[in-house]
Amino acid sequence: MEKLKVIEGLAALAQETRLDIMRFLVRHGGEGVSAGRIGAEFELASATLAFHLNSLAAAGLVSRQRDGRQQLYRANIAAVHLLTAYLLENCCTENCCSETDAPSATDAA
Repeated sequence: MEKLKVIEGLAALAQETRLDIMRFLVRHGGEGVSAGRIGAEFELASATLAFHLNSLAAAGLVSRQRDGRQQLYRANIAAVHLLTAYLLENCCTENCCSETDAPSATDAA
């Protein structure tokens, strides 16, 4: 993955609402979630929701598909994997470490 693409992805996720939306979409996998349902989940006005979804889509982290009158949004799981792989590609190349050295997601909170 190119460094500029990584920066775009991280920048899109570096905002609380977008990070929450992304995690929500990741939980729903490939089924897709309507914009209305996302807006209701996070109590967002449609213009605010569109702004956040457009930011995630521009970074390649979310895809959208028209389904009748609705827009369905899906997390681009492949892009998420590429982003994390980029961050970890040189893990422990200079020092020995193990997965037990890494904090879990709940430890980091």
